[in-house]
This record gives sequence, structure tokens and C-alpha cells, in this order.
Amino acid sequence: MENQITKQNENPFAIGRPTNINEGAVTIESSRAVAEAQGKLIIAKNFPRNEVEAYTKAMKACQRKSLAEKATYSYPRSGSTISGPSIRLAEELARCWGNIDFGIKELSQKEGESEMQAYCWDMETNTISSQTFVVAHVRDSKNGSQKLTTQRDIYENNANMAGRRLRARILAVLPPDLVEAAVIECKKTLAGNSDVPIEDRIKKMAVAFEKFGVKPATIEKRLGRKLDTMTTEDLSEYIGIYNSLKDGNSVVSDWFDVKLNSDRAKDLTEKLLTEESGENKNAE
Repeated sequence: MENQITKQNENPFAIGRPTNINEGAVTIESSRAVAEAQGKLIIAKNFPRNEVEAYTKAMKACQRKSLAEKATYSYPRSGSTISGPSIRLAEELARCWGNIDFGIKELSQKEGESEMQAYCWDMETNTISSQTFVVAHVRDSKNGSQKLTTQRDIYENNANMAGRRLRARILAVLPPDLVEAAVIECKKTLAGNSDVPIEDRIKKMAVAFEKFGVKPATIEKRLGRKLDTMTTEDLSEYIGIYNSLKDGNSVVSDWFDVKLNSDRAKDLTEKLLTEESGENKNAE
């Protein structure tokens, strides 16, 4: 009887891999990722968080002026102002709460776009919140959409877009009462900051808005009175507006009557966002 080689039919429904992918490397990386995830789960189970200590640690962190000033952001919607915890506060709360893994990943990159993922994983409860999204390699400007070609520009654009999704994923996992208490504590910190007179804090705020082309007179027009009459509540609101502008969640014209200088203000916003992303990259 002659030896016959039987050819097994390939699964027609299997997802094919690109020919340039090293199957061995993929298998090794997959095994490593599984082992790493299992290790994190074991550590989290063996060293569970003390919720009282974690809460106390979070409230103590919110008493720091440097965090309180970056803890909230605001943006206009349908004639009203929406405010909430910023990505900086979300990251700090996740650190204090413990046993939480969060971050952003670039899953793939092709001509003109990147596939990204933002995730937050509570390893103690095994609760995961993730979001996969596509970021186009373009940046909006007054002259229309500008195509990004350098890796630095693409990285900064991806990081900026992913940061907003990451904030939402972290907040989806953290206890809502913890987040609410943290925002209140940060506002108390800003209101009770007696080391610096409120007059000096108002001046510092006005100087910060100058970077976006917003003059003190423009702020006063929106406020409806002179700057020197601002209260701590007013100051907290305008700090949130400033953070929103700095993080790219809104533009100057959303808040102030700057129609004549809107193009210049938008250019300044884009410049500050680029500088901010560059500083974050250098820090890494």
C-alpha cells in the first residue's frame, strides 16, 4: 500500500494573519501577557486594599494645592456649564485607591490613522472598562485639517485624544462617592488657600488667561463686574475654564466674546497644547 499524505483542509472562517508576522513571537508575547495578568490578579487578591486608608489617602492628596488647581475642568453645553473631574484627578484617585491598572495602547497604525485603546482594570474586583477608538492623523486648525506626518506629531495627537477616553474609563471603575468627595475636597482646598491672598490669586489667573489672548477686560465682561470683586467660588470656576482650554476640551470663543481675535486665540491654544504634549513626552 502506497504511503499517502492527507492534506487537512484549512478552516475557511479562520482569521488570517499578515504574512510578515512572526507566529512564534506572537505566541510568546501572548503567553507573557497572560502570565503577567494572572500575576497581577494574584497580588491584588493577596494584598487587598484597605478602603478606609485609601479614602483617607485620596482626601489628603486633594488637600495639595498643586492637585486642586488641576482637579476639575469645564466646558459649555446648550447655554450651561458642565464641569467634572479632570484626567489628573482621575489618575491620582486611581493611584490612591490601589490595585488598579490603567493606561492607553496603540493597537495598530496604518496610513492616516491609529487604532487606540484606553482601559482601566480593577484587579481586586476584576472589573474592566475599556474603549477602542480610531484617531485620524490630522490636527484641526483655522485653515482646515492639517495632515500629520512626523511620528512626534502623531504621538502627541494620539496621546491627547486618548487622555479624554482614559479619564472616562478610570471614572467608570472608581466608586462614584470617592470621586464626588474628591472634587468637593479640591474645591475646599482652593477656597481655603490662605497662604496666598485672593487678590494675588486673581492676578495670577488673569496672567494665565493672557496666554490664550484673553484680556482682563474680556474676563470682566463675562463676569459682569470687576476682577477684584471675584469670590473664591468665581475663582474656582475660572480655574476650571482655564484647565478646559489648556487640555483642549474647549476653545476661547466657547467662553468669551472674542470673535475678532478668534483665529489668534485658536492658534495660541494649538501652540500651548503642542507645548504641553511635548513636555509630557519629555517627562516620560
